[in-house]
Amino acid sequence: MTTPFTKFLIADDIHPVFLEKLQSKGIAFDYQPSIEKAQTLQIISQYTGLVIRSKFKVDAEFIDAAPHLSVIARGGAGMDNIDERYALDRGIILLNAPEGNRDAVGEHMIGMLLSLMNNLHRANAAVKGGRWLREENRGLELGGRTVALIGYGNNGQAMARKLSGFGVTVLAYDKYKTGFSNAYASEASMEQIWQRADVLSLHIPLTEETRGMANEGFFGRFLKPIFFLNGARGEIVDVPAVLQALDNDRILGAAFDVLPVERFPALGEQPWFQALTEHDRVILSPHVAGWSVESYFKIADVLADKVIGCLKR
Repeated sequence: MTTPFTKFLIADDIHPVFLEKLQSKGIAFDYQPSIEKAQTLQIISQYTGLVIRSKFKVDAEFIDAAPHLSVIARGGAGMDNIDERYALDRGIILLNAPEGNRDAVGEHMIGMLLSLMNNLHRANAAVKGGRWLREENRGLELGGRTVALIGYGNNGQAMARKLSGFGVTVLAYDKYKTGFSNAYASEASMEQIWQRADVLSLHIPLTEETRGMANEGFFGRFLKPIFFLNGARGEIVDVPAVLQALDNDRILGAAFDVLPVERFPALGEQPWFQALTEHDRVILSPHVAGWSVESYFKIADVLADKVIGCLKR
């Protein structure tokens, strides 16, 4: 694949280690982290490779404007801003780097869970507001409970490993894997998860199958009240269904690092947003679970190795 024509457009911010590794192998690139989609469309025909994070959608229109494109490398875990099927039909190689941010996601989501179970967010606000509410903020211990993971890829496995010191039982369901039980998690069916879970954490990609999966009927199948965590993709979850389950005490607390609509002002215009922000058993973060200082480096490092390996084929 490597020819004098091989050249990458890096259309998003990325750690310098990515640039250094490509330079060390003599791979040509243009680093334009501030470029927007309209400008990119005008010049993408000059490139055989694209590097992007989440700045814009790489849709069929974009791919059609890039007749020489042979590699798309995304600096992140998922591929949901890329029309995968259309790209693959065109013979384009797709690369991403879920290995780079899996530890960050696991730690972030466990942090959110511990905050929920120990009312840290609520207690912090009370003390800062001049209220010393001990009984009202009595916490729950994680040890002895059952944590259920849906999805057992890079992020799910990292979450299971990081839970291993908490004295919990970890169950994992993955529609596309079998025989993966190990020291950190036991393979389970969805029926077992609905019956046994005390905590539910999502670690699945956004697909047409998973879009809106966590809805009213889904939450209604759990036999016990649960703590609910979503650090996967926002569109997987029906937020009003979570709010209803919170009001019915089917969900004891909910943590969202991702939402179906992200960024303001659009997020603030959603009919469910105010109720979400006002609920004292909900905590939110701005899609940063996988975006630690360390993962910024690791994502770029892993992705560079994959690009270099791909060009050697």
